[in-house]
Amino acid sequence: MRSGDFNRRITIQAKQDGEDELGQPLTTWVDVVAGVSANLLATTGKEYVASGEEVSKAQVSMRIRWRTDVTAAMRVLYDGGIFSIEAVLPDYAGRRFIDLACSVGANNG
Repeated sequence: MRSGDFNRRITIQAKQDGEDELGQPLTTWVDVVAGVSANLLATTGKEYVASGEEVSKAQVSMRIRWRTDVTAAMRVLYDGGIFSIEAVLPDYAGRRFIDLACSVGANNG
């Protein structure tokens, strides 16, 4: 794993629940870690029809250096896109990296 492989910058966000000034439920996203170095490993995409509409969905795997504070409840911002973290896959043997299995599509955000 070379440091040059981590040539992309991503931001990891967590959902924060709260209330607006009228007491209504409000969900916002806050930056947990900004400027994380990442390596985009693989990207796939597909289009399908759901509820009579054509939908596009892309899958991407992002590798970042080892950390223990990232969960599947978070999301990633990269290059103007919002990626839902579907799974966090740690390298338990070497503790050098974690892979984030992410998706981006019409229903993210």
